[in-house]
Amino acid sequence: MNTITKYFMAVCVTCLLWQTTVVAEDTKSKQATTHVENVGEFRGAKDATHPAWFKESFLDLEDDIAEATDNNKRLVIYFWQPGCPYCDQLWSDNFAEQKIVDEFRQNFDIVALNMWGDREIVNVGGKAYSEKSFAEALGIKYTPTLLFFDEKRKVIHQLNGYVPIENFQKSMTYVSGKHEKSLSFGEFSVAEESNLRDEKHNGLNKQDFFIAPTFNLDRRNVKYSDKKYTAIFFEAENCKNCDLLHQKTLKDKTTLALAQRFIAVQLDRFSNDNIVTPLGISITAKQWATNLGVEYLPAMIFFDNKGNQVMRVDTQLRTFHVQYVFDYVLSGAYKSEANFQRYISARADRIREKGTDVDIFAY
Repeated sequence: MNTITKYFMAVCVTCLLWQTTVVAEDTKSKQATTHVENVGEFRGAKDATHPAWFKESFLDLEDDIAEATDNNKRLVIYFWQPGCPYCDQLWSDNFAEQKIVDEFRQNFDIVALNMWGDREIVNVGGKAYSEKSFAEALGIKYTPTLLFFDEKRKVIHQLNGYVPIENFQKSMTYVSGKHEKSLSFGEFSVAEESNLRDEKHNGLNKQDFFIAPTFNLDRRNVKYSDKKYTAIFFEAENCKNCDLLHQKTLKDKTTLALAQRFIAVQLDRFSNDNIVTPLGISITAKQWATNLGVEYLPAMIFFDNKGNQVMRVDTQLRTFHVQYVFDYVLSGAYKSEANFQRYISARADRIREKGTDVDIFAY
C-alpha cells in the first residue's frame, strides 16, 4: 500500500470518527432538550416589594430592642424569602391600608431577614448567626414570619405565615397595647372573637373524612391504630377563612385524598364540649385550643401515634402548601428534614421532573 493510499484511508477514518462524535453529541443534545421540555413549569412565585421605611439595622438585636424601647416602640423581626407570594401579599394587601401603615410605624421598628441570607446577625445574648442559620435555629417554617419582642428582649408574639388584615390588626393591637402582661394571645383572641362573633349559627363546614363526634382521641384507643397521624381542625361558625379551606383547597382531589389518611377531627374552637386529647387528657375544645396557642382559624394541628405534636398550620395557606403539609406529616419527612421549606423545594422539583406543573399560589 503506497503512501498516498495510506493517507487517504487515515483521512476517511478521521472523518468517520468526527461524524460519529457529532451524531452522538447531537443525540445527547436532543435528549437534554427533550428532558428540559418535559419538566413542568414553576408558577406563582412573586417577590415582595418592601417599604423604604424598614429599619436600617446593624443586626445586633439587643441594640435594636434598646433603640425601639427608647422610642416607645417594640421590635419586629420579619423573615422573608425571594419569590414568596405570601410575603408579597402581606405588603400589597395588609399594608395597602394607610391606617395599618401609620399604626405599625408608630408602634414598631421592623428589621427584615432573608431566611436564606448570609448576613451576620447577633442574637439576644450575643451569639452570632447568619440569617440562614438563625432561621434554622428558630425553626422558621413559613414566610413571612414575624417575631415581636418586648422590652425585656423576649419574643412575646409570633405570626407564622400570612394572615388576613383583621387577624394582623389583632396581633398589632395585642402587642402594642402590651396585653401580654395579663393575657396570652389565645385568651385575648377568644375575648375579641366573643365580642365580634355573628349571632347567626350556620354550623361548621362538613367533610366525610371527619370522624364521628365522640372525640376520644387517646392514641391508646385501638380503634384508630391503622392510622399513624391525627389531624385536628380547629374552626368556627361564620369563618370566612374556614370556608376557603373547605370550598377551595379541599376540593382538590389530591389534597382531599391525603386528608382522608388522617384521623381527622373537626372541633369548634369556641365549644365547651369535652374531649379527650391524644395524650389522654380530658378538657374542653375551647380550653385545649387556648392551651395550644390557637390564634388563627382554621388551625390544623398534627399529632403522631404517641400523642406528640409534629406540625401545625395556623396561617392562611393555599392548596399547594396545605397539600405539602399533609404529605410532610404522612410521609414522615418531618423526621429527617426539619426544614419545611427545603422539603417543599425538593418535592416540587420531583413533581416537575415528571412533567407536571407546580403552582405555589393557586387554590
